[in-house]
Amino acid sequence: MSEPAILATGVSKYFGDFPALLDVSLEVAPGKVLAMLGRNGAGKTTLLRMFAGLSRPTQGDISFPASSGDPDDRRGRIGIVGHGTWIYDDLTAEENLRFFCKLYKVPEAGSVVAEWLSRVGLERFRHSRAGEYSRGMRQRLTIARAFLHKPEVLLLDEPWTSLDDRAVELLSSLVEEARETNSAVVICSHQLREAIAVADEVALLNRGRLAYRGPVDADLRNAPQSLYERLP
Repeated sequence: MSEPAILATGVSKYFGDFPALLDVSLEVAPGKVLAMLGRNGAGKTTLLRMFAGLSRPTQGDISFPASSGDPDDRRGRIGIVGHGTWIYDDLTAEENLRFFCKLYKVPEAGSVVAEWLSRVGLERFRHSRAGEYSRGMRQRLTIARAFLHKPEVLLLDEPWTSLDDRAVELLSSLVEEARETNSAVVICSHQLREAIAVADEVALLNRGRLAYRGPVDADLRNAPQSLYERLP
């Protein structure tokens, strides 16, 4: 059995006296898509930020056992779409992606940038500053930024926000490509149907605790709201 791409062991996170997460243990295998779901305040974004190295657990441990890269270089192994775009408004779309290619040490940056601008439908706007983009265009540029270095781990927090139907289909196809290339994907979303449609497994957080974990089956795909009926 292969080692997990992400392993959380007994993770708790406190903000002052408030427990945002309590003793959460879970793993995500390479080539699997985990939908991490729950209502507002359940702890989804808190856990995702710790996976990304943007925050540290108060207790417990997060590791990446399957990674063959430098254990201190999370940046090169992870792609993230979060509440912040990490896009520079004063740079054009092309300049933004060239910057991240350099940051991630992506070879043949020119062709990679051209490919991703085309894939996310921004080729016509490559020389426009990102600060002039609509919210949906910024989200598409963010998706290109997250995927262009072929990360081993993809962390997607509300990734369908502001996307039109065509961009939703594109993101779903990119998640499928990531699965096929053995990347581990974690998706946090309030959009149950979209998340469950692309996921292999689901984890339900409730008030900071892992309340349910299991495979995505046909019943769940047909009736995503039934997930909450599986709470103990």
